[in-house]
Amino acid sequence: MKKLIIVLVVASFFYSCKDDKKDVVTEAETTTEDVSNMEKNLSKYVNFKLTADVSKLTEKERQMLPYLIEAANMMNDLFWYESYGDKSELLQSISDEKTKAFVEINYGPWDRLDGNVPFVKGVGPKPAGANFYPKDMTKEEFEAADIENKSSLYNFVRRDESGKLYSIPYHKQFESKLKEVSQLLIEASELAEDEGLKTYLELRAKALLDDNYQPSDLAWMDMKTNTIDIVIGPIETYEDQLFGNKAAHEGYVLIKDQEWSKRLAKFSAYLPELQVGLPVDEAYKKETPGTDSDLNAYDVVFYAGDCNSGSKTIAINLPNDEEVQLQKGTRRLQLKNAMRAKFDKILVPISKVLIDESQRKHITFDAFFSNTMFHEVAHGLGIKNTINGKGTVRTALKEHASALEEGKADILGLYMIQQLNAKGELTDDLKDNMVTFMAGIFRSVRFGASSAHGKANMIRFNFFKEKGAFTRNADGTYKVNFDKMETAMRDLSNLILTLQGNGDYDGVAQLVAEKGIISKELQADLDRLSDASIPVDVVFEQGTKVLGL
Repeated sequence: MKKLIIVLVVASFFYSCKDDKKDVVTEAETTTEDVSNMEKNLSKYVNFKLTADVSKLTEKERQMLPYLIEAANMMNDLFWYESYGDKSELLQSISDEKTKAFVEINYGPWDRLDGNVPFVKGVGPKPAGANFYPKDMTKEEFEAADIENKSSLYNFVRRDESGKLYSIPYHKQFESKLKEVSQLLIEASELAEDEGLKTYLELRAKALLDDNYQPSDLAWMDMKTNTIDIVIGPIETYEDQLFGNKAAHEGYVLIKDQEWSKRLAKFSAYLPELQVGLPVDEAYKKETPGTDSDLNAYDVVFYAGDCNSGSKTIAINLPNDEEVQLQKGTRRLQLKNAMRAKFDKILVPISKVLIDESQRKHITFDAFFSNTMFHEVAHGLGIKNTINGKGTVRTALKEHASALEEGKADILGLYMIQQLNAKGELTDDLKDNMVTFMAGIFRSVRFGASSAHGKANMIRFNFFKEKGAFTRNADGTYKVNFDKMETAMRDLSNLILTLQGNGDYDGVAQLVAEKGIISKELQADLDRLSDASIPVDVVFEQGTKVLGL
């Protein structure tokens, strides 16, 4: 791996919330082998500076950014508690600075790019429910327990002194911190010149204090003319791999790229038409996706919490609230500067090792951008509620819901590109999208198969392999078979949409068990990328100083 300068964005002085039930890690002597392994771990990441042209902002917009960055920064503390527990206790138990650095990147002692394998001595496997639940709690115990709002996105499950399970809302658990965050958003709102942004910030500030996020989600959907944006609060449920119920805290601070956004604005209008044409029976596409959706390009200038742990997000599709999605659609935010970093520093080098030489010309940034963008748009396709009375798809599929939803978005994103290409709305060579998509699987699967995205990647890879969508050459490179890939796209789309519509938990569990795995052959090919010193992901140098504020 390249010799990299790792710039950590989560400084060791951040306050961590205390969890008395977390095991204490005893300090152990660091060996030469430990140091070598940790250097290898750190070299999985390449440094990237998050910048943007702030000269295009108004004076008040520039004044807002420090408030928003400080508010987002505080999500780090909350996510540390959700992911692990007592950060201070963990770091104090470690003497090796490189190990501490890797702990910071992972928000805990488990390697997020290696299936959450523990890398700190004395630490066991990561609990499937992270720190959202008592680590000794079983699924059966939870399902049988009488707990207030037990499946809420916004509470922890804990034990009282008698061992009985109970819940505590986020706004109570984090009361002091969230009051500070709320006040920062209020102060930012007072500088907001855009009325939509002002309203959103005020409502989001309130939501942090009572866990009622729907009004602010609706306001976020309504704002159209803002240049500055912040995504903040408990949002994604990937960290809860026990039930997929609990949302984890994160924060992004963003600046809209107005020029690129104009190029993207028209595509959301095609969602209803594309929904009708989905390759699945009519019952599985009866819902009409919202068309009041935004599709915009942004430069992201700050990541914190869940989105900053391990592999970094390069696009956002929110809100997750199904009621808001059906009423308003979603907003898709393409994080252009972060996307460019991953393309230049990771995807192109990967293609030189694993893609057939004759097809490397099809690896393009425009295709990478389109594939990522339409992945986010495709979250709006399909249905949010099962067709047989099992409730929402997310509720019916439990901990497998996120993996299947990510798989759906990946494959339907490529389907959308194909359909829009046939309509003449996209003019790029579809082969670029397919080969870049294939290279993107290798990039993403290096994050491991433990996450929702990782499982989705492996299901798709193994399904494509079975269908002959690609071949592996004798030299270990891969070549896309274009016609067979188009067939595989339709078949996998049909399978995923049917499983979702049926709320078929057992069927999805079987799919994940059979195809959500990395074969020895593929792992050997991925190891060649490490041997070629190709990083797996990025860490960010970010904040007000980087922006020159």
